[in-house]
Amino acid sequence: MKRFLLAATAVATVSLAATSAFAGPTLDAVKKRGELVCGVHTGLAGFSAPDDKGNWKGLDVDVCRAVAAAVFGDDKKVKFVPLSAQQRLTALQSGEVDILSRNTTWTLTRDTANGLNFTPPNYYDGQGFLVTKKLGVKSAKELNGATVCVQTGTTTEQNLADYFRANNMKLNAVTIEKLEEVNAAYVAGRCDAYTSDASQLASIRANDVPTPDDHIILPEIISKEPLAPSVRHGDDQWFDIVKWTQYAMVSGEEYGITSANVDDVAKTATDPNVKRLLGVTPGMGAALGLDEKWGYNVIKQVGNYSESFEANVGPKTPLKLERGLNAQWNKGGLMYAPPVR
Repeated sequence: MKRFLLAATAVATVSLAATSAFAGPTLDAVKKRGELVCGVHTGLAGFSAPDDKGNWKGLDVDVCRAVAAAVFGDDKKVKFVPLSAQQRLTALQSGEVDILSRNTTWTLTRDTANGLNFTPPNYYDGQGFLVTKKLGVKSAKELNGATVCVQTGTTTEQNLADYFRANNMKLNAVTIEKLEEVNAAYVAGRCDAYTSDASQLASIRANDVPTPDDHIILPEIISKEPLAPSVRHGDDQWFDIVKWTQYAMVSGEEYGITSANVDDVAKTATDPNVKRLLGVTPGMGAALGLDEKWGYNVIKQVGNYSESFEANVGPKTPLKLERGLNAQWNKGGLMYAPPVR
């Protein structure tokens, strides 16, 4: 009996130590504040931009709303902080925001030297080129000697130089800090081409040029740009919460759970994975330090990944983006959530 009690005490001590080791201050600070503070783009339609009523909308915005739903049970408890490309990393590092959910490429140096932890990409992208049809160019390899507009403070600038160098082409780069000014320079004809993430170019073509049909995105994708939310180093619990919130949306799509049917699914589900995700079978919420209905709240209030994609950037939106790499893993894409168990 004494040996059993000692063993039980040892197990309890190990469990407590493991829990304490992964506890961090961010969740407590967010709860005490009563809202999540989320860094987003200053205005990129489809990803993060205010609508005509001042409500923030977009694929990146939905990540923030989903985390608020997981933490508070209320997706509206979010303060959005618009950040430029130059401001974004510093704002997260300094604690100005709790999450950076703003079309930011996951790279080695940002993951290490910049002190960020990237959660799963919510959009797999690549760098492309936007040109006017009247330029008569069908391929990026026809841009030798072209003047190309590019935003400074981004991975795009280095990718552009590397691509032209690798293809023995002459580059005349027009580097500008503010996105709005890069857009204006392209529209004014200061450059032959505009380079950025292909998704951003689709947003710019749909919303920032006078006649979208007069512009095309060239077929070449010259880089890998996994666009992912990020949090600060040093708080594993918060890192877990943000990434598993995203996985809840991806899992919701895989299991056919939507904001419209989640209540019925929660009542009738027999799949153990679904029951754990929706909190019918308890344990997953406790593992994250959240309410057991965290996954249910995410899908009920924000929707699954497909719902977010289709509403913000999909074929029926002005951006007209296909799923491509952002399809589910079992449909030829890269969207894959680990098991909820």
